[in-house]
Amino acid sequence: MRRLTDEELLELESRQSFLFFWEEANDDPDSPGYGLIRDRAPGQPDMTSVASVGFGLTALAIGAERGWVPRGEAHERARGTMVTLLRHAEQRHGFFFHFLDWNTAKQYGGCEVSVIDTAICICGVLAAGEYFGGYVRELAQDLYERVEWDWYRNPETNQFYMGYSDKEKRHFGAWDHYAEQFMMYFLGAASPTHPVPADMFDDFVRYVGYYGGYGPVIHSTGGALFVYQFSHAWFDFRGRKDKFGVDWFENSVQATLANRQFCIDHRDRSKTFGANSWGLTACDGPRGYSGGYGANPNTTKRDYVDGTIPPCGAAGSIVFAPEESIAALRHYYEHFPHLWGKYGFQDAYNLDVSPAWFAEDVIGIDKGISLLMIENYRAGFVWRHFMNVPAARRGMALCMGMPAETLG
Repeated sequence: MRRLTDEELLELESRQSFLFFWEEANDDPDSPGYGLIRDRAPGQPDMTSVASVGFGLTALAIGAERGWVPRGEAHERARGTMVTLLRHAEQRHGFFFHFLDWNTAKQYGGCEVSVIDTAICICGVLAAGEYFGGYVRELAQDLYERVEWDWYRNPETNQFYMGYSDKEKRHFGAWDHYAEQFMMYFLGAASPTHPVPADMFDDFVRYVGYYGGYGPVIHSTGGALFVYQFSHAWFDFRGRKDKFGVDWFENSVQATLANRQFCIDHRDRSKTFGANSWGLTACDGPRGYSGGYGANPNTTKRDYVDGTIPPCGAAGSIVFAPEESIAALRHYYEHFPHLWGKYGFQDAYNLDVSPAWFAEDVIGIDKGISLLMIENYRAGFVWRHFMNVPAARRGMALCMGMPAETLG
């Protein structure tokens, strides 16, 4: 068999990842859930993830641009999905529930009203609106302006609450330290209808650490790579520093390389870990889904010791460490056929259990971060279109203390 070039490998994983968002969406135009995308496949077919929908809306723009589907069909799917979100998807104050029923668009399983999943969804909404234009852009703006960001802010701490229990009618928790939430600050600060103070960006704790010669890293407590990836999938941080002098793109570079080094350093305790098998982040594992897979600096969770590695860890880091990420993806593709399926790489694998474990499902947010980051690496496509959105530029500028015109 002929060895794939790097470009062929990236094209293959990207296109198959896109197919997840195309084929696992509700395509019945008469359904209240039209356009909603499953959280995972093939498991739990009646559950949609609002975050998966956000990644999927961006995927529609990528698929149309790449010619993977006809532009008109992608345009119609994007339009219909936004109509569903605006008119049928159950929400509170513009915020969506974390999970929705794939058929009815109603709250699924008593889950919380989620600020971060709504923010991811709105990023996808705005990206698709900018790409397709016209009525789709109008729907996108309507969805964005409906979100009452101030309702989710704790005025005593100047931080967003972590969640909202609809059953108990109360907010809980706090986004109190660095994680994937930058999109929440930027979108909230720029809102023309329900803005929050831009200095919310100043009021989260910045833990600083080093590992394996890499750093300084402003890090989360869990050490999962997705926290250094998700906001970067849409917002272009390259070459920009905030008002405190922090280069957040470089921060993600250092966190990525530290995560890889952690896996190299621990390969004596794991058959899975190594220089080309790294990228600890939230994913499925032999015991089920876990957000506890992480690496130093300063991981507070211990799930990493079970030897589970998800391909999206490296794929979602490709803009930060291209050579290392592509080497990992090639390693997975060429050596582990059981890790490859209908939608490209399955969610994760683990060689430290007997027999070796390979995930049966793919997960929307993991396919999404892989697709968007590979596309940004290949063409800068998502960054280019999303940073044309006035709210994206304005919100980032307000929070980071930069002139908005420098982001154009």
